Amino acid sequence: MADVARLAGVSHQTVSRVLNDHPSVSRATRTRVVAAIEELDYRPNSAARTLVTRRSKVIGVVSFDTTLYGPASTLSGIEQAARRAGYFVSIASAKDRDGEAVQQALERLSRQFVEGIVIIAPRRATVEALRGAPSGLPMVVVEGGDGDGRPVVCVDQAGGARLVTRHLLDQGAPTVWHVAGPADWLEAQSRVDGWRSVLRDAGAAEPELLRGDWSPASGYAQGQVLAERSDVRAVFVANDQMALGVLRAFHERGVRVPHDVLIAGFDDIPESAYFTPPLTTVRQDFDTVGRRSIDLLLDQINGTRPEPAALVPAELVIRQSTVGTPRHAG
Repeated sequence: MADVARLAGVSHQTVSRVLNDHPSVSRATRTRVVAAIEELDYRPNSAARTLVTRRSKVIGVVSFDTTLYGPASTLSGIEQAARRAGYFVSIASAKDRDGEAVQQALERLSRQFVEGIVIIAPRRATVEALRGAPSGLPMVVVEGGDGDGRPVVCVDQAGGARLVTRHLLDQGAPTVWHVAGPADWLEAQSRVDGWRSVLRDAGAAEPELLRGDWSPASGYAQGQVLAERSDVRAVFVANDQMALGVLRAFHERGVRVPHDVLIAGFDDIPESAYFTPPLTTVRQDFDTVGRRSIDLLLDQINGTRPEPAALVPAELVIRQSTVGTPRHAG
């Protein structure tokens, strides 16, 4: 930095102001300093800057199950929002969701002097593990129920399930069967709650709840069960991957979609528009989830009291698996 100052003919403090984008530097001076930086190929020492400013410009993210579409897309949305806000992201992936694994991930990030942490917590066990997290560290919980009292950002899972269940009933189905996700996933339970509430409001019979594990194989297994029944007219599957398995099972048994049975999923994965037939599903706005997560975290980092929760609306995307003409509904 001293070399840059000498070449540009300014003080050390002026170079620091230019690097920190301080408004008190004139345009001509800023141009000279930037030219000197480029000529000398100067790169600020981020570790030294952290010691001086107490700001690392790094946000930590704790993630799980990034092989699944929802958690992976959530992580991508958070990364993009952090970059737009001028922050780097350090990711701690944990294979287990018990308290020890969560604590280890939080400790790894804390040692990196992150300014705050976003934790993607789709399961109850993960949220419960946060009770031992450092109290002074800014934190936002994504898809984590009540977040154990911390600020939470989540998609309106129950609202999305209500939209798709109501749509299936509106197509003339007497009731809607549901292939749910794993019982320990908060998102899966919210989708069950939304499905169940619409059936009860409509006075429709509530069929036996079937469960999968988010995989196409589990959807295929439950699709075989449903294909044996003569009273199934509509099925809401808790994610598109399982819906793919249900479609395969129906196809093998000669059950025509949508002529014999209507099928809808959840997530709107990129492939869902190319299923046979194209799949009606619920779209989650992961970009908004990422942006709101970073907004709430930066509020804490900057000393502002954040909102306790941010609920991101879901969108119903209607395709040929439930009707003949594709359209959208908010």
